[in-house]
Amino acid sequence: MRGWTTLSLAAVLLMALSGPPALAAGSNDTFSQSPSAPADPNWSAAKKAIDGKDYAAALPLLRMVVANDPKNADALNYLGYSSSRLGQVDQARAYYGQALALEPKHRGANQYLGELYLKLGNVEAAEGRLKVLDKACFFGCDEYYDLKNAINDYKKTGTYKGKHSS
Repeated sequence: MRGWTTLSLAAVLLMALSGPPALAAGSNDTFSQSPSAPADPNWSAAKKAIDGKDYAAALPLLRMVVANDPKNADALNYLGYSSSRLGQVDQARAYYGQALALEPKHRGANQYLGELYLKLGNVEAAEGRLKVLDKACFFGCDEYYDLKNAINDYKKTGTYKGKHSS
């Protein structure tokens, strides 16, 4: 009986340590809807546009998602991401701010805002986003390491050349 108890505890510990399923880059969600809710076609189309780097097409779709769900931090994050890729710095910063007002530890919004700060030459502000990610990613996460590497590269070269550059 003791062997089964030990095995059960090990299984529970393994499940707890493995964490949640992998997330889409830059989001706290997987771009999926809950099984009980119908999928938002605007969300799906926006994801497809972003995956195809058609950021101009993604913007109106994401705005419709936010119109239907104003507390959707993932959609606000991707509005910021798409705006940034189109050179709309002020809009990007505003959308990231809205996403972070809803979810201060949103990994994607913190990473992308940090990268935007690097593009603007504000290393100190980017490092502030890195500190938030350090706390949000208890065992580390891609967003933390991507931003950390971008900051280190920026300090070496004086320019932002991250993998999410426009």
